[in-house]
Amino acid sequence: MNPETLTQEAIAFLKLHGPNVLLAIVTLVLGLWIIRRVVKLFRRGLEVREMEPALRTFLGSLVDVLLKALLIISVISMLGIPTTSFVAILGAAGLAIGLALQGSLGNFAGGVLILLFKPFRIGDLIQAQGYIGHVQAINIFVTTLLTPDNKTVILPNGPLSNDSLTNLTTAGKLRVDLTIGIDYEADIKKARNVIMEIMRNHPKVLDEPAPSVNVMELADNSVNLAVRPYAKPEDYWTVYFEITEAVKEGLDATGIGIPYPQRVVHLVRDE
Repeated sequence: MNPETLTQEAIAFLKLHGPNVLLAIVTLVLGLWIIRRVVKLFRRGLEVREMEPALRTFLGSLVDVLLKALLIISVISMLGIPTTSFVAILGAAGLAIGLALQGSLGNFAGGVLILLFKPFRIGDLIQAQGYIGHVQAINIFVTTLLTPDNKTVILPNGPLSNDSLTNLTTAGKLRVDLTIGIDYEADIKKARNVIMEIMRNHPKVLDEPAPSVNVMELADNSVNLAVRPYAKPEDYWTVYFEITEAVKEGLDATGIGIPYPQRVVHLVRDE
């Protein structure tokens, strides 16, 4: 094909499709500018609503991709290219990818729900999936906990959003459950006064709700007292260990015994 023929065909193509091509280019440039403005306003609105940074980033990117995909399909349609088969291919590909990544998509959906409804925040002490720890990070697919023994636990967001979960930080106060056994011969009122005095004097034991000491069980070898101080979540283990030690020392100082299992053995002599 000689240059003259190519030139004629090019001129004919521009006469036939030139307006559509020009309109498609203008639409693409103007559409991209509008999308940038819309996404920027959308992200600013999420910031005003004080949404989690991870969720803001994800939703902003999702809106950006969806709007650009719609713009590209519109531009292709302006050029006279059929978009029905194109959309069908995209749908089939999306379905195949969704089936292949079913577990990951469940975690993804769980992450969105967690970031949206905020059952816990970074820094909260939670108990879930058999673990207890402070929340270190909330990502789209997983949540990271730091346990009291300084282990990092990675929990998938799918099960985390669907199963029961206990947030130990929300109320701002935790009850520390201690069981202290005393001798059957010991004065219960005296033991209660000693333990109550110890809890009232401890700097990390809260005044409200008030601590309490009650008889919980008449066990085989001891009278078990339910000792219940309250503490802030971050002071839970400090109160647990220090009150236990202080109660032992306080009861020893007042002569109240803490029993240990005993057995009475009878020896029978054969005649």
